[in-house]
Amino acid sequence: MSADAPTSTPPTSGRVLPAFAFIGWRWISRNPASAIAPILLPFMFLYFLRLISPPEYFPLEVVGAMLFTTQNIGSWVLGDSATWRIEMRLQEIFVASPMGRVRYLIGVAFSNLIPAMPALLVLGVLLATLVHVPLLGWAALVAAIGMLWVLFSAIGISLSSRLKSQREVWPVGNLTFTVIGMLSPLYYPITKLPPLWQDAARFLPPTYAAFLVQQVLGLPGAVPSNPLVDLGLLALSTVVGTALALHWYDWREAD
Repeated sequence: MSADAPTSTPPTSGRVLPAFAFIGWRWISRNPASAIAPILLPFMFLYFLRLISPPEYFPLEVVGAMLFTTQNIGSWVLGDSATWRIEMRLQEIFVASPMGRVRYLIGVAFSNLIPAMPALLVLGVLLATLVHVPLLGWAALVAAIGMLWVLFSAIGISLSSRLKSQREVWPVGNLTFTVIGMLSPLYYPITKLPPLWQDAARFLPPTYAAFLVQQVLGLPGAVPSNPLVDLGLLALSTVVGTALALHWYDWREAD
């Protein structure tokens, strides 16, 4: 081969997900409690709701726990991206790389989906033991989980870019994602809420994720609605919310 011949370089595309998946897996392998913690929070809600609410609502509450767990991935994305930017000073490296903000978001979101998977699988098995879930029901559940995962991961990474210190991560994350999860009718039928609260809940994307799955599965307490309309509103809020969050994300703050 001539000395002037160009040397081949290894491909660099297609490495984002494997790299961030490795980060998520290493977090579980080094800290097994990180796979247990996401299970404990929704199960605490389920335990007390099982004691105080009508038994027929329990499948609806299990679905709500799955959606709430997915939504909380946004808080973990916020924590990781803020730590990498504020403490580890990795923001400049990511900005200088050809990765781009969208692939960075997908990578961070994917790495945080991995620790949440055990909780989602356990809750999915529990749901299957309580009610018959048809193929369409699983498809609706996966679609709702996927869209909430993308939307709230984008919200988390956007919020992280506005934090000035690591001390702000915990209060901002908990205030944002827990409050939204409690305002949305995930663990209870929306008809159990005061009228003003019901009106406010209809402006939150998780509400339509809950409506979609509850209606497709025919769960007790589900409000009469058109699943296609619920799916459309959830998809629209996911696209618009993710676009706004990425626009607000201060990706090149170090420039």
